[in-house]
Amino acid sequence: MPNKAPIDQSGRDGVHGKEGINLFQVAMNIYQVDAFTDKPFSGNPAAICVLSRPADDFWMQQLAAEMNLSETAFIHPYKDGYKLRWFTPTTEVALCGHATLATAHILWEHYSLSPNELARFYTDSGLLTARRNRENWIELDFPSLPVEKADAPESLLTALKVKPVFVGKNGMDYLIEVGSEEELLDMKPEFWRLAETPVRGVMVTSRSDNPAFDFVSRFFAPASGVNEDPVTGSAHCALTPYWAPKLSKDRMVAYQASHRGGVIKVRLNEDRVILAGKAVTVLKGEWMG
Repeated sequence: MPNKAPIDQSGRDGVHGKEGINLFQVAMNIYQVDAFTDKPFSGNPAAICVLSRPADDFWMQQLAAEMNLSETAFIHPYKDGYKLRWFTPTTEVALCGHATLATAHILWEHYSLSPNELARFYTDSGLLTARRNRENWIELDFPSLPVEKADAPESLLTALKVKPVFVGKNGMDYLIEVGSEEELLDMKPEFWRLAETPVRGVMVTSRSDNPAFDFVSRFFAPASGVNEDPVTGSAHCALTPYWAPKLSKDRMVAYQASHRGGVIKVRLNEDRVILAGKAVTVLKGEWMG
């Protein structure tokens, strides 16, 4: 393993500003990590751009579009941890699980954060933390985002082409339970219709037919520039409090049934959700300006 590098501490005061920023000096290394998997080319890929200090919003959005992954994370030192922001190819989002897991992985594997040290991230969704457990899984401490029963717009059900058992909604997404895993796997949504739904995304879920998993899901977010997300940590902040009482479990293993697939261990802890997964670095580059 190469020598681990410290992050330049010059931006730790966290003062944002667009004037006079030299982006060549700000941007450092860029990594691509497959999250919620232990092998390359599966799970959910995220880009992580390690900065010495804050960068311009427009530039970050351009770089996220250039990376063309479901999320690109930008991180720089801040207070007693790191400032973390996430961008899809088209917009900034308030919460992203797989890119947070990937960022923690990078800090432990390639920078000077000790494997036993808690990673602290300051985000638009509050303070998020990550730690490694004894089995070497990365555990994220995220807010629980339960849904409330809701009426689905007719265009949403038309786009999904499913018969829902339940429809719910929280501040970000719709949650739709269908009657079987087979129905979930057979879905071929009309993404252009989904893009007209005024939410971040739509999660569709069912009980799992595989005894290794408690529930399965898929996640669609064309309005945010991602037709189908491979593995969505933040969606499990809603799926966990939804399935916990239905299955009478506070610890579950979930599978996101995208073409890449990914495994998430989840635990409901009062108003928090603990998401656990693995990650592997697949690429490393640097900003050339």
